[in-house]
Amino acid sequence: MKSLWRLRFYKYSHLLSNNIKMSHQKCFSSGAPRRYSYYVAPMIVAEPTRGLMDELIRLKITYLMPNRQVTLQSKLLSEDADWWEAYAHYVSDSEGIVRVSRDKSFGGTYKGQEPMGLIWSMKLAPGSRPGMRLRKKDVTVPYLITISVYDGWISRNFDKRAVLASVVLERFYMAPGVTRIELNEEPVIGTMFFPPGPGPFPAILDMWGGGGGLVEYRAALLASRGFATLALAYLGHKNVPQSLQTFDPNLFYFKPKCLVCISGSHYKGLLEGQPIILPDFHKDENKIKITEDGSVIWRNIPLPFPDDPKRMVQVDKIKCPMMLIFGEDDQNWPAPESAVEIQKVLKAAGKEHLLTTLAYPQTGHLIEPPYSPHFRKSKFKVPSSDKAVTVLWGGEAKPHSDAQEDSWKKILVFLEEHLVSHHPVAVTQSKL
Repeated sequence: MKSLWRLRFYKYSHLLSNNIKMSHQKCFSSGAPRRYSYYVAPMIVAEPTRGLMDELIRLKITYLMPNRQVTLQSKLLSEDADWWEAYAHYVSDSEGIVRVSRDKSFGGTYKGQEPMGLIWSMKLAPGSRPGMRLRKKDVTVPYLITISVYDGWISRNFDKRAVLASVVLERFYMAPGVTRIELNEEPVIGTMFFPPGPGPFPAILDMWGGGGGLVEYRAALLASRGFATLALAYLGHKNVPQSLQTFDPNLFYFKPKCLVCISGSHYKGLLEGQPIILPDFHKDENKIKITEDGSVIWRNIPLPFPDDPKRMVQVDKIKCPMMLIFGEDDQNWPAPESAVEIQKVLKAAGKEHLLTTLAYPQTGHLIEPPYSPHFRKSKFKVPSSDKAVTVLWGGEAKPHSDAQEDSWKKILVFLEEHLVSHHPVAVTQSKL
């Protein structure tokens, strides 16, 4: 007998209990009906599958057995060839659906209702090199994150379990249409990012801290949000000659209209005309604390703040709006103490109205763009030496992640308020 038509379904004979059973009546040319059973495999729906790093992802898993325990896992391979992962335990509803934005995780690398928990709670996978930090180097290509669903609540040996469904997400710092231009002419070494469109654009100078090098991912994301941004290399970079690795308070190629300072201080770690960051570092080694696991705490090095005005930024001379962002559990730098002192100085100078302060409890030093994994500690190269140590940055994963999400939104509003008014038709939000 010949079949008049045929339906195709995925069938996992070894996982029948995890699939939705569907019945269908099949007719043959003889007219005799026959009933067959099929099984629809679980499916992960992600919106969007391609998006910017600061965009929310909506995840839904369908065609599960009702009220079934399942585990969701996220996984990515970094540019340093380290595997990062997160996982969470969920229970499907009466219709066999898990909505990550709605449902609570009962365990894993995070708990509770966390729409982006599978991203911000990522940690080094078992067997990876310890003390690594996840940072994007090539912003022209996305992170590829695989989301998978497994039967039951599991916490290890994912590679030995059958995957019920999976989907790959692409997460970009640099949106389509953003232009990236490398600058390698003294005195400017860095990378310029321009948003799509003819401009003119409000401009930002993006400078990082004592780790040095050229860090592009935040600048690329700012350009994706409508700001022409220069990621500046000024310290610890192969193309920056020693003669330029000095602090110059009179950079001639930009004019501040506002300032955003993340986990910073008014203490001068890089003195004017000197190429050495923290020149008194070795003198103040007695102020360094060592934890039981060998991590170092540097936050006490500048304390108490010196009375010598040459060692401190004269914040009373600031003429533009400034946003200070810091974590109250910063174990690397006295950013909370600096914020208090800066507020006092500006108040005495009649400029307190210029200051916006964002203080976040249980938040550490490394406040990154939203949904970046939290690093309580990681390896770090000691300034002016080739020695690497494990530095305690501070913070707890959940509140630190909340701080990153909240501060990023407020940074964009602050920049738009003080920069976009000068270019009212300039800012366009890039989307994938």
